[in-house]
Amino acid sequence: MSEAETHEGSCMCGKVAFEVETDLDGLIECNCSHCYRKGLVLKFVPADKFRLVHGEGDLAEFRFNKHRIEHLFCKTCGVQSFARGKGPDGAPVVAVNIRTLEDIEPWDYETRKVDGRSF
Repeated sequence: MSEAETHEGSCMCGKVAFEVETDLDGLIECNCSHCYRKGLVLKFVPADKFRLVHGEGDLAEFRFNKHRIEHLFCKTCGVQSFARGKGPDGAPVVAVNIRTLEDIEPWDYETRKVDGRSF
């Protein structure tokens, strides 16, 4: 089990930037039509462990299926750095695309495959 650290992340053009405090255990890859096409590797964190540094006004939103997750992407470069939603217990969570973290190599971490197509 890895230790929680603060990681910095951003979209490709840098208009959207954030910090997240998390370990890198429990990463998931989902095969739903959205995540699969974008190649997302996600880490779900409590909302209070995530801080948008700048770029709220540079975000656009996409919702699909049951419209429960606010998929946010940069209006300029199109990169989805994170999404907002609620966990199974109803608490606010942020799904961070770890491919947008600046200090890690996503291929160095194990992921759990989630069958989102079947939901």
